[in-house]
Amino acid sequence: MTRPRIICHMHTLLNGKIDGIANPTSVGMRSQKLYFDLFLGEDRYYKKHRGWLSGSGTSRALMGGTPPTDLPESHEPVPAGDFIADPDAQVYYFAVDNSGTLAWDRNSFTYFDVEAHIVELIPATASDAFKAHLRSVGVSYILAGEGRLDMAQAVSRIGEVFDVDELILGGGGNLNWSMVRDGLCDEISLVLMPTADGENHTNSLFEANENYSAPVPIGFSLKNVEPLEDGSVWLRYDVDGPVD
Repeated sequence: MTRPRIICHMHTLLNGKIDGIANPTSVGMRSQKLYFDLFLGEDRYYKKHRGWLSGSGTSRALMGGTPPTDLPESHEPVPAGDFIADPDAQVYYFAVDNSGTLAWDRNSFTYFDVEAHIVELIPATASDAFKAHLRSVGVSYILAGEGRLDMAQAVSRIGEVFDVDELILGGGGNLNWSMVRDGLCDEISLVLMPTADGENHTNSLFEANENYSAPVPIGFSLKNVEPLEDGSVWLRYDVDGPVD
């Protein structure tokens, strides 16, 4: 099964963090807009995708907290297979959900000036109550894997269902690292903003998690370096894989 070319497109502080107190500063927000424009702007560099992929932590932040898990049981059988509520949406947000617990209360959100329709990536064993809830609020979902979400299958299904050969990976750190480590990422695109905050409890670009993927040395080949506005720098690397 083939999959789209996957580009991990992120913005970080100079101290390698993807979140923290420097992000909402004036310089941080301008740098984030530069990052946004490269994959969703009117004159975007990445043109072949239809949206981006993020982990459950990012989704919970978008929700404004931890979603409820005590959903009522569905009295109607849930049809088998995927559910695509809005096949004509211009942009999709693909939410990684290993356990089937991200109970959205809406089916889209706006990022800068782009509206993204939400597509959950869930294992086939997610409960009918959860699937029924997603259907009731118009959130799409794709099934991949049985007891646990199979990311290789999930990204291949995205390519098939949405007819794309490019997909943007947008973190967080655990998801970025697990996909790089598992050979599911082809390119790193990094907007490095000219700020740092020294925080030591925030998330980095890549972070191993014992539940998903352990640390291992991974090599990258530099493709391009381009200065942007405000002292930001855009770095692009090919992913080479594990090194001795």
